[in-house]
Amino acid sequence: MKENMQKKAVKHKAVILFSGGLDSTTCLAIAKSQGFACYALSFDYGQKHHAELAGATKLAKLFDVTEHKIVKLALNDFGGSALTDQRISVPDYQGDGKIPSTYIPARNTIFLSIALGWAEVINAVDIFLGANHLDYSGYPDCRPEYLSAFETMANLATKAGVEGQHFKIHAPLLQLHKHQIIREGLRLGIDYSMTFSCYRLDTHGRACGRCDSCVHRKKGFAEAGVPDPTQYV
Repeated sequence: MKENMQKKAVKHKAVILFSGGLDSTTCLAIAKSQGFACYALSFDYGQKHHAELAGATKLAKLFDVTEHKIVKLALNDFGGSALTDQRISVPDYQGDGKIPSTYIPARNTIFLSIALGWAEVINAVDIFLGANHLDYSGYPDCRPEYLSAFETMANLATKAGVEGQHFKIHAPLLQLHKHQIIREGLRLGIDYSMTFSCYRLDTHGRACGRCDSCVHRKKGFAEAGVPDPTQYV
């Protein structure tokens, strides 16, 4: 009887891509609410500001994750994105349907590949990310077909996959509008004042209010009918 109770108490492990932003924090809260033992994975990838990493560290402790890793990747050595290249300025929101300069080449593929490696090491088959396909900037690596393709690749390219385990890529926010994401997060008890979304935070951690991410965030809080706790310049 005692042995059976111990077996029931064992939680499945999940790796969560965790930036400390609104979406990834909601994703972490959802994984936690589903009973997963959460392993949070953040990246210091050469982004122009690090406030989100400081926020991610605080939130990971607040959510009592099993482990939180911050992996260093020098994507700024390649450049090619307004978020990593000092020669490219972060633009205001355009809304013209084009993929903006804030797109980081192959970022989700790189991040998910590292998450996959960690998952295989800790014997986890579930990977969560906060990709969104509705209120987003048109990034190609946030689309359902991309995530499905990556899941297929994960099960072809790993020892665990070929030996019969099945990796699952979870994107619980994929088909939600930003206001729906915010309402779900509030239901789960998230304090969104601790999250960062802005692409050009100032030295005090205040958001610009004009970049793609800020515009989607502000619109989400407005449509959710709740106060926006973000500190704007």
